[in-house]
Amino acid sequence: MSAPIAAIDCGTNTIKLLIGTLPEVAVREVRMVRLGQGVDATGRLSDAALDRAFAALDEYAAILRAHHVPSERVRFCATSATRDAANADVFAAGVRARLGVEPEVLSGGEEAALSFAGAVRHLRTPPELPVLVVDIGGGSTELILGSSAPEAAHSMDIGSVRLHERHLRSDPPTMAEVDACVADIDAQLDACPVCPAAAATVVGVAGTTITIAAGVLGLTAYDRDAIDQARLRVDDVHAMVDRLVSMTVNERLALPWMHPGRADVIDAGALILSRVLRRTRVTELVVSEADILDGIAWSVAGR
Repeated sequence: MSAPIAAIDCGTNTIKLLIGTLPEVAVREVRMVRLGQGVDATGRLSDAALDRAFAALDEYAAILRAHHVPSERVRFCATSATRDAANADVFAAGVRARLGVEPEVLSGGEEAALSFAGAVRHLRTPPELPVLVVDIGGGSTELILGSSAPEAAHSMDIGSVRLHERHLRSDPPTMAEVDACVADIDAQLDACPVCPAAAATVVGVAGTTITIAAGVLGLTAYDRDAIDQARLRVDDVHAMVDRLVSMTVNERLALPWMHPGRADVIDAGALILSRVLRRTRVTELVVSEADILDGIAWSVAGR
């Protein structure tokens, strides 16, 4: 049997780990570390954010050792927060010291291709083509359009953490704050070379969309099996977005399916999803639990 592989996806809000001998997955972990907190304003990774990230990586190092994953079978990909930070070298040194691997800072195009591969390969029912994958992260949002592979992709510098910090400072956000956030999203979409209206199927991946799906489905707790491959009416998604944006953080925390690490920034991420969907012609949103992490894993398995 071949040695297991490991994929690590380090984003603005989360660090995720996958270990397995694909297609079998032995470990799937996520830590909410908010690495990109304040980066939009300061241009630097804060000491507190680095401490949170390094604590998570210490845990992951122990898991990798327990599953006997050799370092050459580990791929660590970092996305928006470390692309933008002036002190990204401090983070990279911390990764090397803890995991013995070199972190790769993905370009927007690389990020998009891996997200598309992870999401579309995972679908159990062949989708109508072309497919638009919408990957909303903490610092960036990727739109990827294609059939068997990406044909058009773009990474926008809007994400749940970045836009929440930039616009939604009240609890709950004021109408003026929401309007400013929506205007920012729409300006990014106006400039985006990927046309959402061209898609016959829209697949949403990553934490913001999965959290909204849990709400639309009325779950009493997070349930991966119930969420994965769910088909949600777009009108129901818009209604859930409106509900979340109007709530206080404490009201969101009381929702049984809300991860506490997302409760404060879900408003901005939800608005991104809603504004993208309003530019499509689909009536349903397909939700996939597979995302860039799975794309990274398959890239290691194929080496």
